[in-house]
Order: sequence, then C-alpha cells, then structure tokens
Amino acid sequence: MIEKLKQTLVEDEGLMLKPYTRTAGKLTIGVGRNIEDRGLTEEEAMFLLSTDIEIVLQELGKNLPWFGSAPEDVRMVLANMCFNMGITRLLTLQTTLLHLERGEYQEASSEIINSHWAKQVGTRAERLSSLIKDLA
Repeated sequence: MIEKLKQTLVEDEGLMLKPYTRTAGKLTIGVGRNIEDRGLTEEEAMFLLSTDIEIVLQELGKNLPWFGSAPEDVRMVLANMCFNMGITRLLTLQTTLLHLERGEYQEASSEIINSHWAKQVGTRAERLSSLIKDLA
C-alpha cells in the first residue's frame, strides 16, 4: 500500500526538488512537504548534510588534484570553507590554495584570516585557520 500511496501522492502533489510556495502561501519542497510548519527531523537534516558533504568532497577532488593527498586538517578546512562558500567562490582564493598545495600552511592560515570571507564568518575563519597554522 505504501508504494502505491507514494505514486499517487507524487502524481497529485508533484515532485519539486527546489523550494516553492504553494497556493496556500506555504513554503514547500519534495512531495508536498510544508517546510514552514513541519520542517525537517534531525535524521532528515543529517541525511542532507551527508549528501552535501559528499558533493563538496567530490567538487574539491575534481578541482584540486592535490586535495586527496593533503593532510587531513587541510582537507577538513577546505571542505568546511567549500561547504560555506561553494566551490566557485573557494577557487577564487588562489593564493590561499597555492600555499596549501605547496605545504605553506602558516602563509595559507594568514591568507584565510585576511580574506573577505573571514570578515563575514568571524570566529569560524579563526578556528579553521588555526587548524592548519602549525602543520609541519
């Protein structure tokens, strides 16, 4: 019964992969999920997070050939930054990325702290910068 119900609900409600406003004025996504009133469960949010992390890691691996062999803390910092700003904007931080690729971690840390992004995210940039500052 559940599979048949899913099929009819998809037919009746439609499947929308981006948020939209229903005729009743409620923000909705998926198959009629009223995200204003129902929101997400923690489990659903963690599933979305896992999916988003996989996408970020794939983007980083595709765009930075050295990413996979970088130290774990470097990969963590780049993934966190990419998650926040997106791969396109991250790739504009060419000096930071060059320092990271060369293993010049103190210089990369300074570049992160002095970036426009750091002014936007504050302590997040400070914390991420400190993860790589003293790498050998």
